[in-house]
Amino acid sequence: MLKLLNGFYKLEIPDIKMASFALKLGSDCPFFLQSSPCYARGRGEILEPIVLDLSGYSILLVYPEVQISTAWAFSQIHPEPATVDIRELVSDPVEDWKNQLRNDFEIPVFRQYPQLQKIKIQLYARGALYASMTGSGSSLYGIFRKGQIPAAVIDPSFRQTIIP
Repeated sequence: MLKLLNGFYKLEIPDIKMASFALKLGSDCPFFLQSSPCYARGRGEILEPIVLDLSGYSILLVYPEVQISTAWAFSQIHPEPATVDIRELVSDPVEDWKNQLRNDFEIPVFRQYPQLQKIKIQLYARGALYASMTGSGSSLYGIFRKGQIPAAVIDPSFRQTIIP
């Protein structure tokens, strides 16, 4: 919305100022002003561009309409230092991510909402090369080879979006 207003009203607010406005909305909001992949540090506001090409893949985004309190989710995690540098890992083939790239929120969220873990299992069963929960949940996504997202839906009651 910030980018839309800036462009529509020809405000010409510099990117750094837009990022400061976005940060007031939420720690990770400056990320969404970017139009290219970034590695986020701090609370999500320190951004470093990375090289990531997903043009050979399609993404299935599943929203099961489960409401998860972000405050609750953060109170449940005890992040550990990464064993691999994510900036390097994302240059590996997507199929290599499964056993190396994890979302720390999944353990407590899946324990509280086992139906979400089932969705992740179903994404892999339907051919996802990598699947994960988005942030603190509750949406999940699967990365598939371009054009190979199965026609069968996870569950007709869930909102699902294909990103070609």
